[in-house]
Amino acid sequence: MEKRQLGTSSVMVTPMAFGAWAIGGWMWGGAEETDAIKAIQSAYDSGITTIDTAPVYGFGRSEELVGKAMQGISRDKYELLTKFGMNWVSEEGEFFFDSVDNDGKPFKMYKLASKKRIITECEDSLRRLKTDYIDLYQIHWPDATTPLHETFEALQQLIKDGKIRAAGVCNYNVDLVEEASKSIQLASNQVPYSMVLRDIEKNVIPQAVEKKMSIIAYSPLQRGLLTGKIKPGHKFGEGDTREGNRFYTDENIRRTNELLDKIKPIADSYNATLAQLVINWTINRPGITCALVGARNAEQVSDNVKALSFTLSVDELNAITAAADEFVPAEKSSL
Repeated sequence: MEKRQLGTSSVMVTPMAFGAWAIGGWMWGGAEETDAIKAIQSAYDSGITTIDTAPVYGFGRSEELVGKAMQGISRDKYELLTKFGMNWVSEEGEFFFDSVDNDGKPFKMYKLASKKRIITECEDSLRRLKTDYIDLYQIHWPDATTPLHETFEALQQLIKDGKIRAAGVCNYNVDLVEEASKSIQLASNQVPYSMVLRDIEKNVIPQAVEKKMSIIAYSPLQRGLLTGKIKPGHKFGEGDTREGNRFYTDENIRRTNELLDKIKPIADSYNATLAQLVINWTINRPGITCALVGARNAEQVSDNVKALSFTLSVDELNAITAAADEFVPAEKSSL
């Protein structure tokens, strides 16, 4: 599989990466360990050598599963992308939200990216991932309580110490990227992007291109909505936070499926699913280096990989974009 350079760093990633959020279980209604490990290994065997995870995905669970899955594989054969800056063990940092863990126990989530916290988190991630270095280390969400220069001085130190190869950010707007760039050469900005959520095309992507940064797109299938399998009235499992999400109102599900109906003939012409077509379109969008695609089992991985088995023509890509341009989400006070 082809690999793409992550910003100006030496890290090369596959255009589709294994997104390990769902296998952590939290916010996705649980996950089965054996299936999760097989999914990661299947992705690697299929040529997807880039894995994106985070400590908060199951409170260490996702990283541990990735570590188990990749044991015995030469470390230079795959790329580990993980994150830092989320604190659920104390009340330090910027309050983010109230939630409950997989056992239903309530807790408070804070954003914390102090130097001391980063160094500790990095060591914890290295241990869970069973490795001695991380290819891309990313701040998960901006932390207003820590000066940006302190956060990125810590990352510079980790690069110098050989603990990480490159630094990135997640969910950063253009102003934060501009400020962070004064302290470090950022390799990437990981942000939500999908056929029905394209606001980053206005300024985030142009800025990344100007600064020679990569865009890592997460939720390219809008957490399953763009598979076409979700219909109005869909019932989610207990603990699944898609319930009530603004994209999952019956009206927006209907509007999304109307968009998918327009592009389905292109998918059919390649004997591809809608999900495969959407992924293919996403990784071919200007400025997008890599798209994160999650899976809970090997069968889902196999389906996802087929998105890379066909090449869309310029006319087809333009036709899909034109259809997406017509999508307008329903705006309600309840969204």
